[in-house]
Formats: sequence, structure tokens, C-alpha cells
Amino acid sequence: MKAVDSKASLEPPRPKAGYLPSPSRTTLVLLLTDAIAVTASFLLAIGLRWLWDRSLLWALYLDLWPAIALFPLAYALAGLYGVGLAPPEELRRLSYASSLVFVVLSGATFMYKAGADYSRGAFVFAWGLVLFLVPLSRALVRHLWAGRPWWGRAVVVLGAGQTGEMLVRTLKRQPGLGLKPVALLDDDPAKQGREVAGVRVEGGLEEAPRLAALGVRQAILAMPGLPRARLVELLETHSKLFPRLMVIPDLLGLSSLWVETKDFAGVLGLEVRQRLLLPGPRGVKRLMDLFLVLLLAIPVGLLVLLLALLIRLDSPGPVFYGQWRIGQGGRSFRIWKFRSMVRDADKVLHAYLQAHPELQEEWARDQKLKHDPRITRVGRFIRRTSLDELPQLWNVWRGEMSLVGPRPIVEEEVGRYGALFPLYTKVRPGLTGFWQVSGRNDTTYAERVAMDAYYVRNWSPWLDLYILARTVWVVLFAKGAY
Repeated sequence: MKAVDSKASLEPPRPKAGYLPSPSRTTLVLLLTDAIAVTASFLLAIGLRWLWDRSLLWALYLDLWPAIALFPLAYALAGLYGVGLAPPEELRRLSYASSLVFVVLSGATFMYKAGADYSRGAFVFAWGLVLFLVPLSRALVRHLWAGRPWWGRAVVVLGAGQTGEMLVRTLKRQPGLGLKPVALLDDDPAKQGREVAGVRVEGGLEEAPRLAALGVRQAILAMPGLPRARLVELLETHSKLFPRLMVIPDLLGLSSLWVETKDFAGVLGLEVRQRLLLPGPRGVKRLMDLFLVLLLAIPVGLLVLLLALLIRLDSPGPVFYGQWRIGQGGRSFRIWKFRSMVRDADKVLHAYLQAHPELQEEWARDQKLKHDPRITRVGRFIRRTSLDELPQLWNVWRGEMSLVGPRPIVEEEVGRYGALFPLYTKVRPGLTGFWQVSGRNDTTYAERVAMDAYYVRNWSPWLDLYILARTVWVVLFAKGAY
């Protein structure tokens, strides 16, 4: 009998034909999801309109069923059946493509003089439901299946250095993007045979033809420090093997979400605009804040009264808690929360850390404890659900905060932001933000700072809408909250 090599048996399986992700299957799933969501939107809209006016003729709308095919067609033309699309960009394209189809349908009914036969209310309901249900259904499908081996497209990462490792870990953490790294290649013998987040460094760049022959159609060149001549050589060589070849440039720290490529007579340029620092986008963001606060005023007001009563019944002390934070322009303002701690909380914390010295490092590192003795019973619930931050809507209304923005910090945290602190002070801090929907307290402080910088550099209304939608999901499941 042959001896079994225990080391080899623990190695991850090497890429094989037939075991790679299937882009066509992923596209089919998304297409069917969109068709079902659009159909459900129309049926629900017509049903709601019928409840309002029982004289509505259902049979009249059955003639419109071929129009449902216009939506997947528009989505395909907008590039929505590929992979690797950032969620805010996908939301933007979905909204534009869906609205364009409704404009076409409205124009067609006018041209054929059938507009009077159809309910304008039903069309408005359908438009709103499509804008809501299509992104929601896509998000649910990704949540259910993005982690499956068949989802997405296989990619090989060229370069196993720091950038390559960061790229692999990022793609592994975000399977919804659909880019599945199946191998790394690097000419450094010391890196070959290693694993990065379960992905093996298969060998040198000469292994690329073998991976291409197995069916891998996309590569990502993650060697930002290469000389220009060597970079061009690698691009020429590997573009013949992989129809899709992406380059990670040596531009870490710049905007990445809304960068546009420009051609200057054969010279590649990248246009970077930090929109949140421009007067127009600032005004749009402020109008969004005011509109949403007014929209939520009544239901949130009732919830605030209920929580205030529960807090008073649970423990003695005031209902609200104010704390000074640093806001836009470096100005201090008082942020409001529901009280979630007992009286003399500082003394309780000091005594607890004295009794448990092993937790002092955790407190010094994160300024938080997973099992904080100061928190009341109601306080634990409102913290896990983030309901303790509802009073900050008053800060949003006053213009001291925004619904979405960087995490509001205290004076003691300024040093941790380092060179990024001036960028933080350019905008209003947010009630929620990129950090809150990306792991919250499960992330390191350095990652929180990087997320705040990412938000400021890449802001758009679509990024805000994405974060607000993700906030609802995170709050419902209390992920990373304590």
C-alpha cells in the first residue's frame, strides 16, 4: 500500500474543468429573478388599483404581458447580467433602466391612443414596486446562492504579493460580486504552494495557459509596483489567454466607485471627482435627509414614546443621553441617544476592569466590551437593534448629522484617524454608515477609519440608498452589534 501524504490531503483542490463557477447559470438565475419580480410588481400594482376602483378591467392588462420582456432586455443592455458590479452601481443602473422602460411604455400607449384605457395609478404603483422589488429580489438571491460553487465567474489573480492577497480576501468576503478566485500565480518561488484565504498559489505565470485551457476566462493583474514596460508585456501576453483582463493600479486610497476612464489620443486618463465635497451634491444629500426624516416622523415618533416608557420602567435615570462628538468642520456638537446604561456608569466600568484586568486590552483597543456590565436590560435590546440611536434624527434635522456618513467620533479618537482626519471633517457624520453595514463591532478600528474614508471619496445618492437598505437588514439581524 502507498503511504498517504497527509500534507497533500489537506491542500485545497486544484482548479479542474467542470468544477468552475458558471456565468451562464448565474445569468439565467438573475434573469428569471428579474422576470418574476417585474411580473409580481405589475400584478400587485393592478391588484392595489382594483381594490381602489372595482371597475378596473383585469383583462385589459393581460395584453401587456409581452412588455415584461422589455425589462430583462433593458437590464442586459445596461450590463446588469454580468458579475463584479458594485451594489450602488447596480442600483443606479437598475433604476435608470427600469424607469426608461416605463417611459417607453407610457409613450407607446400614447402613440397608439390607448393611454385613456389604462390606469395611470397602476403604472405609478408598478414603477415604484419594480424599483423596490427587483433590487430586493436580486439581493435575496445573492444571499441564498452567492456562496455556492457554481455562482459567478472564475478568476485567476496574477500576483501573490500584498495587493493580490488583499484582493483575494476581499472577493472571498464579498461573494455577491460574483468574482470567484480559483488560483493565484506568482513567479516568486517562495510564494508558490502557499494558501491565501483557501486559494492556492499554483505556480509561476507560466501556469496561465493551463488555467485558461480549463475554462478560466478572466484574470486580474495585481502587481501595482511593476515597471511600465513589464506591465505592458504582461498585458499583451495574458490578454491573448483571458478575454477579460483587469488591472489593479498603484492608486490605493483614491476614489474607486465612480472613476471614469478618459482617452487622450491614446493616453489613458482616470477622472476622479469627490462628489460629496461639491456644493451641488451636498445640497442633494441634505434634501434627501430632510425628506426621509419628514417621511419617518410619525412612526418614529410613536416608537420613541414607547421606548422612552420602557427605559423609565427598566431603570432609574433620564431617558436620553447626550455626548459631545466632532462634526463637520471639526466643530463639536451634542449627539443624542436613548440611555442604555445604569447610573454612575463610569464607576461601574472602572470597578469591572479592575476586577477583570484581562479585558483592559480589549477596552483600550476598541473602546467597547462585548459583555459590558453598565448596560441595562432594555439597553441591551436597543443597542443590538440600534434603536438607541433613533434620537439622532433630531441631530439630522438640525443639520449636525446626516442619515448616512462617517461614524461620529469623540475627541480621544482624533489621533487614530491620523492623516485622514481632515477628510472626516469635510462632511457631516452619519446616523448610519459604511462601517455599520460592513461588520460593525466585528471590524478593527483601522478598518472603520478606512471605511469612513471610502465613503467620503466614493459618495453618491446611490451609495446612500444602498447603505440605508443594508442598514435595515443589519438591524433586523443585529449582526456585529453589542
